[in-house]
Amino acid sequence: MILVTGGTGLVGSFLLAELGRRGLPVRAIYRGQIPPVVAGAQAVEWVPGDLRDGLGLRAALEGVSHVFHCAGLVSYAPQDEEDLLRVNVEGTANVVDACLERPGIRLGYVSSVAALGGGAAAAQRELPTTEPLRIDEQGQWDLGAEHSAYATSKYLAELEVWRGVSEGLRAVVVNPSVVLGPADWHRSSTRLFRYAYDEHRFYTPSSLNLVDVRDVAEMLAQLTLDTDHSGERYVLNAGHWPLAEVLGLMAAGFGKRPPSVAVPGWAAETIWRLEHVRSLLTGARPLITKDTARAGRRPLAYQTDKICQELGRGFRPLPETIRWCCQELVK
Repeated sequence: MILVTGGTGLVGSFLLAELGRRGLPVRAIYRGQIPPVVAGAQAVEWVPGDLRDGLGLRAALEGVSHVFHCAGLVSYAPQDEEDLLRVNVEGTANVVDACLERPGIRLGYVSSVAALGGGAAAAQRELPTTEPLRIDEQGQWDLGAEHSAYATSKYLAELEVWRGVSEGLRAVVVNPSVVLGPADWHRSSTRLFRYAYDEHRFYTPSSLNLVDVRDVAEMLAQLTLDTDHSGERYVLNAGHWPLAEVLGLMAAGFGKRPPSVAVPGWAAETIWRLEHVRSLLTGARPLITKDTARAGRRPLAYQTDKICQELGRGFRPLPETIRWCCQELVK
């Protein structure tokens, strides 16, 4: 029996489909209403639960051999900082503690390249700003650098997994970059597609590291189910792309006009400050934050030699991924 947390999210839903293709029995935790049938997945045993409910997690682990911890909060809004710690850090600690009580369980954890920490220290490097800083699994977290609340929460969550490994838990960690896939228009990375679909004119001269959700689900399943490795992390990233090119491909996939006006750095700094004031006065969520305004200014290129050698495969090309996402989103 396989237990999946975050089965209603982007990575989790595609992981359910991947496990279904393997013909494996799956139990998935949900909050709120029972989720709809996941395309491609076999019958899923949905159980109500909450990552902060340690007793409920222990009950869900009855008869389970493998756990995929995909649940997590992705947000760069200042008002979500406490929730990021509760969901990502405390929730992961509860999952790890519950697994430790059942010797023999194997854990696959979905972290993020944000937990590698290299981006925060990059600005201090004496390198040309156009030369990307290359980061792999050996990236070290810089305690003295400025990090977003989201990155900090994923770093601290990973520490909980490493604590579990030190206490005997068998676990692997994947660190995907920005995950692309067809999902809710208003959630996570899918908002990039909505931005292109709505024909917004502006873009920032930044860059993104991107990966196909199908690759993330397949590689996570392979590492957790088909190998015996433990205490290892793996970067999952299909490539490093300028934001203007990414939005252009998305717009082309929808038959829309691509963004054409680059927003200079000083303007982005002004906009996020105005958005911060607006959110304080109205209680509305900011459309752009300090972290999102500054994201991608320093070119970073996450290296994937380790996972490619381990599994003997590469990643789907970005243009193919974007075409597929656009086709699915307009259905």
